[in-house]
Amino acid sequence: MKTIRIGGGQGFWGDLIDAPIIMAKEDNVDYICCDYLAELTLSIMRRQQEKRPEAGYARDFITSLKGMLPYLAEKKTKVITNAGGMNVKACVEKVKEVVKAGGYNLKVGYVLGDDVREKIPQLREQGVQMQHMDTGEDIDGILPKMVNANVYYGVEPIVKCLEDGADIIILGRSTDTAMFEAPLLYEFGWKLDDWDAKATGILAGHLCECGAQATGGNYDYDWEHVPRPELLGYPIVEVSEKGSLVLTKTKNTGGLVTVQSVKEQLMYEIHDPSQYITPDVVADFSKITLEEIERDHVAVRGVTGKPAPDTLKLCVGYLEGYRNIAYLPYSWPRALDKAKMAANILDKRMAMKGLKAIRTHISYLGVNALHGPLAPELDADLNEVVLRYAILTETKEEGLKLTPEVAAVSNLNGPAQGCFFGGRTRPSEVFALWPTLIPREAITIETHVEEV
Repeated sequence: MKTIRIGGGQGFWGDLIDAPIIMAKEDNVDYICCDYLAELTLSIMRRQQEKRPEAGYARDFITSLKGMLPYLAEKKTKVITNAGGMNVKACVEKVKEVVKAGGYNLKVGYVLGDDVREKIPQLREQGVQMQHMDTGEDIDGILPKMVNANVYYGVEPIVKCLEDGADIIILGRSTDTAMFEAPLLYEFGWKLDDWDAKATGILAGHLCECGAQATGGNYDYDWEHVPRPELLGYPIVEVSEKGSLVLTKTKNTGGLVTVQSVKEQLMYEIHDPSQYITPDVVADFSKITLEEIERDHVAVRGVTGKPAPDTLKLCVGYLEGYRNIAYLPYSWPRALDKAKMAANILDKRMAMKGLKAIRTHISYLGVNALHGPLAPELDADLNEVVLRYAILTETKEEGLKLTPEVAAVSNLNGPAQGCFFGGRTRPSEVFALWPTLIPREAITIETHVEEV
């Protein structure tokens, strides 16, 4: 019975560059899928592209690709990635340059059409509402601050690239799971209305899309006993033509694949396990069962699917404001009391300057920086505490009001035994997310395949 092996080579932009190289070298997979895009990554990429027209994609992928190419060519492994980000064409040209320089004869496919920023005014004129999915607010108020607007598309254009012979496929904002689903539909000839089969593809993608999070990284259950965490093996899903699915990891690496590690990944970013909504299918994870069939091999069974929704998710990134953050460490004795006094001084100084902040956030590293108000008040006289004083303002100029105050309060104008990190603080942009829905027919997706 035919089985396809698909590896998850990256979990985010900034993941280990050598992870997909090790997978390509040490193991035998049919496909390696590399996921680089989180919800607001595209806003960052858009800003990069505005500064440099040739930027706007995940350049880490090019470095990984150079290391993978000898093994891809030898083992006939295909690569699918959303590294194209906001500048798919620039990424494609760089990929072609690298492939050509290596002397390889490969076809590069790519998909365009998810970037709809320029279409938003027209869609609004046509009556498309684009209300916020959580609050119901109308989108018009944030349009002047819009940075990017990208639609999450599904599996069909990726399958088309495979049908046209692509060896490397560069995507923009496809869903993470579609990259893993597409090879299964292509290889097995699964129908687009076979909802259970497509749900199997979504499950394969969900298990692998976060890289080593499924194989011992970010592991909450037994983290101190993960083997060789310095060389975690990245996930590989083995799917048969009949839809059986087993999760494992790259050979000759550390990490683990257990029932517990798979459980943790299954529940990641799932609001309703019985209604996991994607552009391709609504998957039901609620009746899944897990079985460790051998070491580092877990069978995942019981996923089903229902018809896909009529709409697509659109994520609009917009400029919420500017943040300025100061970090001021204080040492024993009474470190926390000193940090609180410094925060109080900064509060009063900001009031004296007439600061107009969207919000101010004060926390103490070592006390409540992670747990916030849930953290209990400590009686212990701590060795050290770091005050984190942050403001969010509408303009950069307003945010700059904090900058000259930090050095003063941490050195001569505040509690003793303090210092500050990193020099003078500077305001930086803060992007926010506007999730909404639009009709499928409002989007035009293009596929291309080119020989190098």
